[in-house]
Amino acid sequence: MSRPATAPDIDHLAEFADASVRALHRRGSLLGVPGSYGLKRLLSERWGNRGNAVYTFVGSLLAIGMSGACAYAFNEPLLFPSLGATAFLIFETPLAEVGSPRNTIVGHLVAIGAAAFALAAFDLLDASSALEAGVTGARIGAVALAVGLTGGLLRLLRSAHPPGGATTMIVALGLLSSGREIAAVAVGVVIVTVAGWLLNRALGVPAPVWAARA
Repeated sequence: MSRPATAPDIDHLAEFADASVRALHRRGSLLGVPGSYGLKRLLSERWGNRGNAVYTFVGSLLAIGMSGACAYAFNEPLLFPSLGATAFLIFETPLAEVGSPRNTIVGHLVAIGAAAFALAAFDLLDASSALEAGVTGARIGAVALAVGLTGGLLRLLRSAHPPGGATTMIVALGLLSSGREIAAVAVGVVIVTVAGWLLNRALGVPAPVWAARA
């Protein structure tokens, strides 16, 4: 006869069910971070999955806040939508490949390069953005090519990072497409990655320095 489910059991099940990004591969999530310490350990031991929610909230808030402060100080587009998804992965799956510094940086840089290539291929490097000129056939081709190249190359490099799909669309749509803006996007990625790593280490998660452990 099976025993009744306890509160920790329910929290454990909820942790496995509450994020589709980890539905197929859970390794590296906040559920059971080995060697945790400091705030992360305190929150997890005291509040279980709710403590993990607080950790993700605090880490994402601080990392994006730091990136935003840099964007404000230098008046550059260092803050853009796909970094929100990156911050989530860094703090929600800190030991997984998808949230590692390697996948984060490689994922976004490949996305930027793929978009730049697609813009050149469709002669859109100096064109107005899709918001200004509307969605044309060439723009659709550039966006589709950028997303396809990003996915294929990241698969070959074994550097999956889903937010890269958003970054490549941002650049391919012409929202950030000049040389200066593309450079700022790359710098923004590095800022969030470094900030996320430093915060994870400071708050109690032994995040990998570069690549996730096999």
